[in-house]
Amino acid sequence: MGRDVPALVFTREDRRRYRIKMHECLDALAQMLREARFESERPQVGLEIELNLVDDDAEPAMRNSDVLEAISDPAWSTELGRFNLEINVPPRRLTAGGPDSWESEIRAALNHADLRARSVGARLLMVGILPTLRQEDIGEGALSENPRYRLLNDQVFAARGEDLRIEIDGTDRLRTYADTITPEAACTSTQFHLQVSPEEFAGYWNAAQAIAGVQVALAANSPFLFGKELWHETRIPLFEQATDTRPEEIKVQGVRPRVWFGERWINSVFDLFEENLRYFPALLPLCDEQDPAETLDRGDIPELSELTLHNGTIYRWNRPVYAVANDRPHIRVENRVLPAGPTVADTLANGAFYYGLTRALVEEDRPVWSRMSFSAAEDNLHAAARQGIDALLYWPGMGEVPVPELVLRRLLPLAHRGLEHSGMDAAWREPLLGVIEQRCVTARNGAVWQKEMFHHVAGTAHAGRHEALRRMTQVYIDYMHLNAPVHTWPVD
Repeated sequence: MGRDVPALVFTREDRRRYRIKMHECLDALAQMLREARFESERPQVGLEIELNLVDDDAEPAMRNSDVLEAISDPAWSTELGRFNLEINVPPRRLTAGGPDSWESEIRAALNHADLRARSVGARLLMVGILPTLRQEDIGEGALSENPRYRLLNDQVFAARGEDLRIEIDGTDRLRTYADTITPEAACTSTQFHLQVSPEEFAGYWNAAQAIAGVQVALAANSPFLFGKELWHETRIPLFEQATDTRPEEIKVQGVRPRVWFGERWINSVFDLFEENLRYFPALLPLCDEQDPAETLDRGDIPELSELTLHNGTIYRWNRPVYAVANDRPHIRVENRVLPAGPTVADTLANGAFYYGLTRALVEEDRPVWSRMSFSAAEDNLHAAARQGIDALLYWPGMGEVPVPELVLRRLLPLAHRGLEHSGMDAAWREPLLGVIEQRCVTARNGAVWQKEMFHHVAGTAHAGRHEALRRMTQVYIDYMHLNAPVHTWPVD
């Protein structure tokens, strides 16, 4: 979840002080890594889910402040758009209570929130991009009321100096401009957190990068934007373009984008935080009073506020997270590639596949990132976003292969092994990874169902494009509440 910030104007002095403080934070982080000060004895996993708000007709409901007040739970927060909310599911040990307890906890939280949302005329929807969202819904008035969103918007456009260009070619073609960052609000995601020791971080981050394309291909759930049928996971190119601070002239000079896959395998978590400072100017140069060196010298743990705030404005698909909990610092990998939904069952299956597969890859004698170029991993991500479960992806020793073949033959057994090594027995693993297996067998995920259902409604009901999307979304909501995995959803 993002940090609240005040509404203000930044001066050159603010930016100079912030740059100095970020370097002080980086030095403190290096010292903490050298001195092994991090919590690593009881690693936990966490989950954040971003959701859309809709009315009874499945149209966007710009009511997040009202809904948040009705829910009245600190686990919930606003997101960029007034039609978005986010839940931060409490962290836990991966095998604590079993997957059934985690699923029950999440469903209970979502059902309670949906009930409270209905009291103010809204409903919750887990989907990568809301199919009924129109371009006229994404304007300045769609920004959430929290001042940090307005401040972030102003800083992005101050850096860019011109309107955003959104250009995506799929079944249809989208060409448009935006004068705010609110198109980013169309992108709602699932974020898996994995706490690891600093010594293990590089391996887990590299593994997460290597499988990002596979994750997206299996779980694609964002085929429509502004009434157009685009990529299977349109959220990927939309997010890359909607938060781009670079005008065209800066792009061709090779300046890195703020939504960034990265450019190399790493050896330490320090590499990523150091890249943040080297490549990206501050968007929100806010300093606090804590001196990280003095804090360390007296035996306390620094918050590294400037470093973490800056990190939060650089949108890596797998992002490092530094945090302090119960007076102990820890490091996490935040996996950000997946869309929200379609169901809690699908979400937990995606999580099991991710947690199990990354562990198995880290434990291999010859890691996959030593046999695969970094650019191949990035190419996989964009091929998967474009073509979904029908994509051909590269994997060492197999070449370019269809996603179902790659997962069934090579990756699913590894995911089972990784979960087993994490202490999850077969009775827990089989139902979770069985969802992934059946997606591959049927070649069906959320994007496939949305596309098929849209064309079915448009053809049989002779409905116009928006009406077909609206009816499809209403059926989607019904199936979402049944919690049957999306590969079982009928089209009729």
